[in-house]
Amino acid sequence: MESVKRNFLYNLFYQILTFLLPLITTPYLSRVLGAERTGTYSFSYSIAYYFVMFAMLGLNNYGNREIAKIRDNKFKRSKLFWSIYTLQIATSAVIIIAYALFVFFFRNELINWIMLLYVVSSLFDINWFFWGMEEFKITVTRNTLLKITSVIAILLFVKSQDDIYIYAIIMAAGMLLSPILLWPYLRGRIEWVRPEAKDVISHLKPNLILFIPVIAVSLYKVMDKIMLGAMANYTEVGFYDYAEKVIAIPTCCVNALGTVMMPRMANLVAKNDNNAEKKTIYFSMIFGTALATSMSFGLIGIADVFVPFFYGEGYVKCVELFYILLPSCIFLAIANVIRTQFLIPHSMDKEFTVSLVLGACVNLIINITFIPKLQSVGAAVGTLIAEATVCFIQGYFVKDKIELKKYAREILYIFISGLLMAIAVYFMPFIRNYLLTLCMKIVVGCVVFGILMIYRYKDFFHQLIIHR
Repeated sequence: MESVKRNFLYNLFYQILTFLLPLITTPYLSRVLGAERTGTYSFSYSIAYYFVMFAMLGLNNYGNREIAKIRDNKFKRSKLFWSIYTLQIATSAVIIIAYALFVFFFRNELINWIMLLYVVSSLFDINWFFWGMEEFKITVTRNTLLKITSVIAILLFVKSQDDIYIYAIIMAAGMLLSPILLWPYLRGRIEWVRPEAKDVISHLKPNLILFIPVIAVSLYKVMDKIMLGAMANYTEVGFYDYAEKVIAIPTCCVNALGTVMMPRMANLVAKNDNNAEKKTIYFSMIFGTALATSMSFGLIGIADVFVPFFYGEGYVKCVELFYILLPSCIFLAIANVIRTQFLIPHSMDKEFTVSLVLGACVNLIINITFIPKLQSVGAAVGTLIAEATVCFIQGYFVKDKIELKKYAREILYIFISGLLMAIAVYFMPFIRNYLLTLCMKIVVGCVVFGILMIYRYKDFFHQLIIHR
């Protein structure tokens, strides 16, 4: 349990860093580049993301899970690594060529050629190996240095709207260097084992199965921006992108928990340790929901003050997007626990896939219906309903396997606590200036939610802190 807490703190530190650094760059870019240029970059990145997604297939989940199962045997994990990575080389090579041809014939613009650097990164991405080994310190340290370097480069070299290409180079180069810098750490952890064709091919089917949910998730995580760019305009993409950057605060913390817990749960399942499984899921459900709820409702409460202070004038639409998008983080937190700590570790890939495909279908239908009329607001509504759909469907699949009724009572209490916090914060009066008002609202929100959590979960958090 101590290693889980340590790994979670590593990931939480990195996720908080990914939140804090945009606090520097986002206000700067919103004023220097503006919503339209930011939307142009976001649109190009979203297209490149789809090619990277096809290069990686379902490797981040599949590789993580499979390495976790046999991580204590060096020969087995070496053999597994090289057979999985050989498959990754093949898919990445095909996709890199496909992207170059796509840009040349259909979107022959400089920013799309720059994003080729991001697509090439799929050839080197072996995060899944270190996640499966539960060695998160390595990935966190490397990514932290790159993130800080990128922020410094943005502040030094991006000075006007014409520097959109410099911004794209900085971001794409960082995404390429990130996986490359992982490779020296493989030394001593694996040995060379010549992969056999049958082993490589054996990974294709399970990867394709886990790739289906990756596609489904992308339809309401990334496709929103592509549809906005095609059906509305780049300014609306910019508004949506800026709102999503802040929505990422609770989301990234939830993902940090899921990333850390999934290999641990896969290992517990392999050992058939049912009691430890139940305790871990209960811990994650309470802790993950409390994290997402506190931050989501907290941001809702301060949105009317935060947006003009953070983004500047002309971004008032982001307040409305906050109100719609932030509750989706609570559904995401619940589904994340079910997905990463039960469905995937228990190889319930079919159920996992069905839930995400249905959620994606719901999102597409809502997007097609409402984006032409409501633009970015329509995309936000689609995301909220899609996340809720996935959460309820995944809950239905595990209703006879985990104690959902017990969790539902706890989730309801946490939800009501978050709602009371948001109401208390929202109705606080404006005090002198935006910064002072913002600070006072945050303090009041932390106190209200903290008291409500301590009242009910004093023993839970006491055990969390002192447990070894």
